[in-house]
Amino acid sequence: MTDKTIELDEHRGMKAQKATEIRRLLAEVEADQLALRLRQDELEKHLVATPASSWHDAAEKARYLLTLFAATPEAQDPRRQKLVKDLLDDFTRLSRETPESHPRSRD
Repeated sequence: MTDKTIELDEHRGMKAQKATEIRRLLAEVEADQLALRLRQDELEKHLVATPASSWHDAAEKARYLLTLFAATPEAQDPRRQKLVKDLLDDFTRLSRETPESHPRSRD
């Protein structure tokens, strides 16, 4: 008996090594996708549980939904891509502004 670990991959042909590596990577990707889906489900439960308490919170919910939409085939139209990008940029810009920086309308 030996204490030295035998690396089985070294005893396989190149084709078998590549196939094994692909199977391992695929298993990792599937595990990552499952973990992502679980985190998204948890996030969505929190987003649904309570209404937004501020415009910033509402914008964050909208940002999340727009990001999901942007990954769909319908969002691949260049005009829609620009609209989504511009709106996300608006959210970012407006969330940095303070209420004092907005001129109030006078009645």
